[in-house]
Amino acid sequence: MTNLIRIAVVLMLLLAGCSNDTEDKSQEFDVPDADRVDESLHDFFGRVERERAELSPQTMAAAVAGTERERDYLGRLDIPSIERTRSELTMARRHRDELARFDRDSLAGQDALSWDIMAWQLDQRIAGAKFLWHDYPVNQLMAVHNQLPAFMTDQHPLRGDEDVDFYIQRLMQFPEVFRGAIEVVAYRAEQDLYPPRFALEKTARDARALVDGNAVDNPLVERFLARADRAGVLSDDRREGLEEELARVVREYVVPAYEVFADYLEGLIERARSNDGVWRLPDGNDYYRWVLRGHTTTGMTPGEIHRLGLEEVERLETKMHEILCEQGRCDGTVGERMAGLNADERFLFEDSDGGREATLQAYREIAVAAEQALADWFHDGPTAELEVRRVPEYREDTAFRAYYMRPAADGSRPGVFFANLRSVEEHPRFAMPTLAHHEAVPGHHLQISRMQAMEDVPSFRRSLGLHAHAEGWALYAEHLAAEMGLLDDPYDNLGRLQAELFRAVRLVVDTGLHYHRWSREKGIEYLLETTGMPESDVVAEIERYLVIPGQACAFKIGMLRMQAMRERAETELGEAFDIRDFHRVILDNGTMPLDLLDEVVDQWIEDGGGAEWKL
Repeated sequence: MTNLIRIAVVLMLLLAGCSNDTEDKSQEFDVPDADRVDESLHDFFGRVERERAELSPQTMAAAVAGTERERDYLGRLDIPSIERTRSELTMARRHRDELARFDRDSLAGQDALSWDIMAWQLDQRIAGAKFLWHDYPVNQLMAVHNQLPAFMTDQHPLRGDEDVDFYIQRLMQFPEVFRGAIEVVAYRAEQDLYPPRFALEKTARDARALVDGNAVDNPLVERFLARADRAGVLSDDRREGLEEELARVVREYVVPAYEVFADYLEGLIERARSNDGVWRLPDGNDYYRWVLRGHTTTGMTPGEIHRLGLEEVERLETKMHEILCEQGRCDGTVGERMAGLNADERFLFEDSDGGREATLQAYREIAVAAEQALADWFHDGPTAELEVRRVPEYREDTAFRAYYMRPAADGSRPGVFFANLRSVEEHPRFAMPTLAHHEAVPGHHLQISRMQAMEDVPSFRRSLGLHAHAEGWALYAEHLAAEMGLLDDPYDNLGRLQAELFRAVRLVVDTGLHYHRWSREKGIEYLLETTGMPESDVVAEIERYLVIPGQACAFKIGMLRMQAMRERAETELGEAFDIRDFHRVILDNGTMPLDLLDEVVDQWIEDGGGAEWKL
């Protein structure tokens, strides 16, 4: 899962509204409306992006990187608050009214598409106005306790001595950030809106673990210094004594912030009585339909998605059964046989530091081989460098099995494919190609770096994250890799089918948990039996779906829609169809809702296809 995608999840779940909290109580955050009659459409898009960014010092620092204004933000962090959350909705409503001033019918090409994309975003946000507090801003996967250290150690600029001073200023803001996190959770608790019990338990546990032990060994010290030493950007005077200076700041500011945060969460555990899906919340079924629409960008109902999942599970199990039988493995369910493969030592790296490094190196080699095979399938390759790294050990227990962090827009940071090496059994050799193709090439790294390179579009479209398009492409890319000849080994193809089966199972399980009222345990049992995945991975996945409802449905729905678009184009264009042209249309217009993507592809087909086509 991409860093872009993680950011999009948080934004989507925070930027809604609430029926009891729709009045504007946050003018300090909002930008007052003004007479902008002469404002151009592109100026409007730029202003919207700027006004959104101004609510986030971290975003603003990146937006004005390299300018004098950067110094105004580099020492500041985003502070959660009730007022800030409300202000997001107020701003969305104002922006939607302002967008309507521009006559959609008079627009064409990319301007029309940009109008449609922003209108969809804003309408979706506003349509969820009654669900402002239904999300879980504190959870075991993506919350301040693990997202903030990752931001600090991996994304805070590090170009010289002054950036260390800004880093320390940010460390000193940790108490305020964690007070804000407590504020927004406490406000939800007052309305009897609690996250699942396990989310509180694991978040509190992980928060304590991060500040346990000697401060010099804390990731905020150790990882930051390691990065500084690799970069070699600090003067000798600034580097001398820096370890102890950072350790002191961690002891005085970071550790107390984490301890107060963990104390508060532990006090909530007894009141959070359930590990069930969002159906248990007030208007839970309506909330789930809203988040499904946001993540899948379709109007599919939970029942329709559940049935689609069951159909796809049956289809994929049939294919896998055939391949398994060809390999002499005909007995037992598909899940049981895949579990046997997962545990087969010939497919596993050694459970040691050396084995884990060998796993990372294997992923690097797979990504390189995939990039070398792009020419017959794409006109253009990635526009940024790629690195493969291990998920930081302090995050391994609850982090995703893998995820992608987008490169810096200015080229100062590569794209990174993170692999979670908590268990070597989660990375059997036959599953590794498909995971690399999803996260790296031809998946997220190719997709996101090309999106960042788009020209002649508003900048908001170069960073937009919509899961159905983004994750749909990455799953499409897994299947495409087989077409490209990258999965000749039958076991590697089984790994691909297992990954696709896993995404089909997600449709069943996510709707099962949140709509059909399955228990957490039933979800775990179904996922284990159907996929044969390791139990540690299965538990992490089920708990992911429970705290981020609907998002897991985006992958398969997006893939199926893209495959349908391609089939339509192949049929209607005939000999004029070129797969490279189709992929350029899908990628080089950036992410968008699937209905809009259908319209773009149909326009390309109607215009006769071709490599030089532009909307």
